[in-house]
Amino acid sequence: MPIKPSSAKAKGRLLQNWTCQKIADLLALPWGKDEVIASREMGQSGTDVRLIGEAKERFPFSVECKSQEAWSVPAWIAQAKANQGDGTDWLLVMKKKRTSPVIVMDAEAFFTLLRKLQHGTPDEHRDPELPES
Repeated sequence: MPIKPSSAKAKGRLLQNWTCQKIADLLALPWGKDEVIASREMGQSGTDVRLIGEAKERFPFSVECKSQEAWSVPAWIAQAKANQGDGTDWLLVMKKKRTSPVIVMDAEAFFTLLRKLQHGTPDEHRDPELPES
């Protein structure tokens, strides 16, 4: 039996709220309506998690959330890239029923993040062997 649109939106909203809470806990900043971290209303354009000011500076990702049983990862990545804000990397949070959420992100951004965590310095170059596609 297909899921009702209202139920699908509720599932998506729950994942967006979970993601906002995780980011807020990480940054020790408040989240919610009119805060620096907020879940975007369903149907509005832009990323699913709105980050402004200090939140965007400290968590420089444009976040898309997808809570669905059938995963369309390439299309979702394209959407995340299309909604990517200036000075941020795209980040996709995905979840299926009765599973833990998973994150998909650009590999170069992932290794740059790890390098910063390990060495405290930004990545000064990208791998010249790999195309940007």
